[in-house]
Order: sequence, then structure tokens, then C-alpha cells
Amino acid sequence: MKIEPKNLMNSESELIRIRYDRIAPYFEIMEAIMEGLFFKSWREKLWSKVEGHHILEVGVGTGKNFEYYPPRAQVTAIDFSPKMLKQASLKKETKGITVTLDLMDIQSLAFADNSFDTVIASFVFCSVPHPLKGLKELYRVCKPGGQVLLLEHVISTNSLLAKVMNFVNPIVLNLVGANINRNTLRNIKAAGFAWVIIDQQSSHIFKLIEARK
Repeated sequence: MKIEPKNLMNSESELIRIRYDRIAPYFEIMEAIMEGLFFKSWREKLWSKVEGHHILEVGVGTGKNFEYYPPRAQVTAIDFSPKMLKQASLKKETKGITVTLDLMDIQSLAFADNSFDTVIASFVFCSVPHPLKGLKELYRVCKPGGQVLLLEHVISTNSLLAKVMNFVNPIVLNLVGANINRNTLRNIKAAGFAWVIIDQQSSHIFKLIEARK
């Protein structure tokens, strides 16, 4: 069930949105090598864990996850960048994907409480200005007993690499709007979920996270 948006996008989100609007036409080209060699298999693994009929994908971007959507599921997918969403819409039409696309900020979701069986995101929370706020929104719209699935870049557990990531983060943020030093695991544990588990095959700079409401 969709309801009226709570508030307009804040200034921090607007700055990130502008950066993603800027790179939207080139986004898939920019990530093509890493996508083919690495991310594709992890996206497939992430989506294999989806449960239920009503699914929400947050941060749909250009629609990289379309090919993994479960058959017969009712999928809603959002993004806060109009130009990224435009790329997703073009892919939807070209590939005949069944999905409802909507322009929305993850920090203020325009859905009623307890709306979705699964809420899912891949490489999204590096770009959310207030990640804990966004995670609490995922918790709110997830049904009791439902799941939130995340595939996320995180700050390295290697102390030396973590220092490097913290040092270069402002440059990456300014260029593409993404933070590479987020502690998403800590944030999701703080968002109120009943349990949180990490895929043991995840690396020290990305995590596949399953959380249950």
C-alpha cells in the first residue's frame, strides 16, 4: 500500500542525487568489468535468498538486478535519482520486466508499515546520507517475520586498508556520491532487527547481510 511522502528530499540527499544523475548514462559502462568478474555472481546469490510475494528493491539504479527478480513475485523498485530511474525504465521496456518503478528517497519511504515480505538492496547504503535512518525505514516497511537482504560495500576489517579507505573517501564521495567507509553491519544491528547474519564467504570490504524483523 502506497501513502503520501512524508517530506521533501533533504539537501544532503539532493547533492548525492545530482552526482548520480550526472553519471547515470555511463553507470553500467563504468562498472562493467567489476560487474562481470565479481558482482554478478553475488547479486545472483543475494536474490536467491528472497522470500515471499511482495518485494521492495531500494536503490534500483539502472536495473542491474532485473534478471534476478523471482518469477510471479510482485516487485516494487525505487530510486532517488530521476536519471538512474530513467535508465531502469528503458531497460524494463526493452527486456519486458514486470516491476513498478517509483522515484523515492530511501530515508522517507512512501509506503505503509509492514508492507513487504522482503526488502532488498545491493550497493546502496554507501550512498545514503543518513544510513541508520534509511535502515529504520526498511525495518518499518518490512512485515513482521520478513527479511531485509543487503549486499554492501563496508569499511575494511584490515586496519591499514581502513585508514586508506577513510583517507580517499572524500574524493570518491565527491566524484560518484558513494562512501566506501560505511559500517553498515553496525548500523543494521542498531536499526532494531531481531537477528542479523553475515554470509561467511563475504570479503572484508563487502558483506552479504541477512536481517529478520
